Amino acid sequence: MVWNSQLSRLSRLAPSFLLAIVVSAAGAQAVRVGAAAPGFTGTDSNGKTESLDQFKGKYVVLEWHNQGCPYTAKHYVSGNMQALQKEWTAKGVVWFTVISSAPGQQGYMTASQENAYVKKIGAAPTGVLLDPQGKIGHLYDAKTTPQMVVIDPAGKVIYDGAIDDKPTPDASDIKGAKNYVNDALTAAMSGKPVPTPYTRPYGCSVKYAE
Repeated sequence: MVWNSQLSRLSRLAPSFLLAIVVSAAGAQAVRVGAAAPGFTGTDSNGKTESLDQFKGKYVVLEWHNQGCPYTAKHYVSGNMQALQKEWTAKGVVWFTVISSAPGQQGYMTASQENAYVKKIGAAPTGVLLDPQGKIGHLYDAKTTPQMVVIDPAGKVIYDGAIDDKPTPDASDIKGAKNYVNDALTAAMSGKPVPTPYTRPYGCSVKYAE
């Protein structure tokens, strides 16, 4: 009854915002912060095989992506995501953009399409992992785009969740937002505990195969 009442109130919000809230509220945390990050092997948009194991000793960021999602576009059209990628990779962080959209679904990209997009938008991840079967996405129980995971040099998850505390597709909200990825990496690299290790992710649902 309480949930139905909440949904009734939420239905008066913009449909895209409602979708984001419903998606982010579904299910409990799956990737346990403080536990070992699930190992994976994937192929990037340049045909290179990448595995988590090969980056032991480095911080790794996983960023779930769907260029057709307005919540993802917010961070790319504004240049926010590119700035984060450039800032942290310059400090030695490995940053993987992960596309788990299935063929025929929104956000699905071939390698050549993704490389053209990366060049056009000025993105600067270490690599873009193409995950059309959703293996990496399901391994991390990725629910939304964007959704962010930060892994420390010991291979443990130190952050999982939203990119920031402004769950809207409005780029003007980026200024002044609390960026959880920045906070996690800054704290961890300074030898301090991550202030907010888990948040509920927001955005469009990951477009896995139906």
